[in-house]
Amino acid sequence: MTFDIVVIGYLAGFCTATAQFPQAIKVIKTGDTESISLGMYCIMTFGILLWFLYGVFLLNLPMILANGVCLIPSLYILYITIRNIFKAKKQTI
Repeated sequence: MTFDIVVIGYLAGFCTATAQFPQAIKVIKTGDTESISLGMYCIMTFGILLWFLYGVFLLNLPMILANGVCLIPSLYILYITIRNIFKAKKQTI
């Protein structure tokens, strides 16, 4: 019996891709992003995008799937965080 190392890639990708969803669900339910660091989410989302593109260029399916799925909640959280910052600034004017 041989072990296919790609299984590790799929498992790692599943873990990292699904890790974003609890935060996204919380943001969807509450709309609260006050405790989320905008800088961190900008850097992380950009990093996920780069990993996705890297996987596309390498034709590495585990990397493409994991980072493609991970981009969805990450972009959503980033969008809501930025939207909430602009809302808060508008209210203080």
